[in-house]
Amino acid sequence: MEIESQKKWDSLLLALKERFKMDMDLKSILFIIGLQELGMNQQKFSKDQKLEVMHVAICTLLEPFGHYKYLGRDKDGWPHWELMEKLPALAKDQQEELIKQSILEYWSE
Repeated sequence: MEIESQKKWDSLLLALKERFKMDMDLKSILFIIGLQELGMNQQKFSKDQKLEVMHVAICTLLEPFGHYKYLGRDKDGWPHWELMEKLPALAKDQQEELIKQSILEYWSE
């Protein structure tokens, strides 16, 4: 991660820690974004539902890059996307970098 991006990332982590009163990692940030996009308050979720909430975040973050197209919400209020462009094969650190950059873009809007 570039120095400037790393500073922004560290600043975001600090702001989220202050807001939510806990240390944040990538998974917890994705979960928060997913909840925000769903318009749901924190409630009890099953393990599968937690993964679905994080999937909502991933689709939301990657939609501006053309990887997903938003289709709308189902009768239960869950959003759905269509895969438009398969993600290139990336190493784990490259995937993490892409997600971090997407999160920074998301919170800069």
